[in-house]
Amino acid sequence: MIVVFVLGYAAIAMEHTIRVDKAATALLTGVITWTILVFGVSEILNVDAGMSVNAILDQGGEILKNLRHFLFENPSDDPLETPSILNHFVVHELRHHLIEISEILFFLLGAMTIVELIDAHEGFSVITKRIHTRDKVKLMWILCVIAFFFSAALDNLTTAIVMAAFIKKLIGEIKNQWLFGGIIIIAANAGGAWSPIGDVTTIMLWISGQVTAYNIIVSVFTPSVICLLAPLLVITFTMKGVVNPPEDDIDGDHLGEPRKVEKNIVFILGVASLLFVPIFKTVTHLPPFMGILFGLGFLWLVTEIMHRDKGRDEKVNRTVVGVIRKIDVPSVLFFLGILAAVGSLQSAGHLSYLAEFLDEQVGNIFVINLIIGVLSSIVDNVPLVAAAQGMYEIAPSGPYMVDGTFWKFLAYCSGTGGSCLIIGSAAGVAMMGILRIDFFWYLKKISLLAFIGYIAGALFFILVN
Repeated sequence: MIVVFVLGYAAIAMEHTIRVDKAATALLTGVITWTILVFGVSEILNVDAGMSVNAILDQGGEILKNLRHFLFENPSDDPLETPSILNHFVVHELRHHLIEISEILFFLLGAMTIVELIDAHEGFSVITKRIHTRDKVKLMWILCVIAFFFSAALDNLTTAIVMAAFIKKLIGEIKNQWLFGGIIIIAANAGGAWSPIGDVTTIMLWISGQVTAYNIIVSVFTPSVICLLAPLLVITFTMKGVVNPPEDDIDGDHLGEPRKVEKNIVFILGVASLLFVPIFKTVTHLPPFMGILFGLGFLWLVTEIMHRDKGRDEKVNRTVVGVIRKIDVPSVLFFLGILAAVGSLQSAGHLSYLAEFLDEQVGNIFVINLIIGVLSSIVDNVPLVAAAQGMYEIAPSGPYMVDGTFWKFLAYCSGTGGSCLIIGSAAGVAMMGILRIDFFWYLKKISLLAFIGYIAGALFFILVN
């Protein structure tokens, strides 16, 4: 499984070299790793097919925790039969991961459609026309500050989608789009790390009770600011020149410019729909994708009514029916494949082994979290944080207590470390798909800047704690 994952990861990284779309590689990697798991589950989990269910329940170890939980919910006195119970366990695990993955995919689809709908009505011109500077450095600072605070209010994935739309409206050259997109990934991840609703891992720690909202903001805000400031300062002293605006959109001219009132209505309702998501989640306790689908449905209804008396071309291209055709489906499928592959490694116990290894061989809580942050740029940060939550219980005092040093530093590291590689965070994957950023270009131009920011913020946190 590890070999297949590594080979798949390498093929994704060399997408432009081997000329195979990363979505195809990710889907194959996800399916093959789960296939290996289902055929070799007894060997992978080191479970004898002749063991009784009670014997499994009595067996210790973090690796078998999911299997024991499954067997406890499905009691049986018979010895294990690989074609039945163990295979059902793998299918159960796959469905469990599919629920989490589907939530992300539906959220992604909803957010991307809302952004495309705003763009179809030229709603982003409400902001872009107020940004007059063409100086690279000034524009970089403006967009990064917007992304930093926008990510805290929404989350880093939604922010990446919105900021990618801004970039395409403000910047014409592809390489400049990539440069701004790369730094904005750092800004979005840094902004999400200090907010209890800004990153999925911070949400996990907040909901599970390891941190409280006020303390995570107070403790992680300054390291997150430093994480962004360090690469921005490097860019400030090394980057010169101006950016050229993109050429006019031919399709937009063909359809005619939307009325000002339509621009404003769709822009305000679109942004309100995005901002409504964390409120919806807090009030209803339903997953965020339900909030984004509510916003999409409402905006869909408004635009259908708005354009119901217009010509067919304008109506189709300025309502969800037409806009949804512009959604980058390969990027969505890439998400599906890579998250499924990581889920298979989690169910097979590889990430638990990793957590145990770090605990036994490293020990130091700061070093453990720093390593988790770097690893989150290779595999998804969610299972890594989940493994850490399973390894350490909340203590009445010390670094593992509520709002303890370990948990707050884990929120920072897992939230910002993923910026070191473009496929290490949801924001990076979204930006990669929308702007078609090359993996190796990001590795050469952005990864070191992201690592400098990551270490700078981490050192500040360690010094004050």
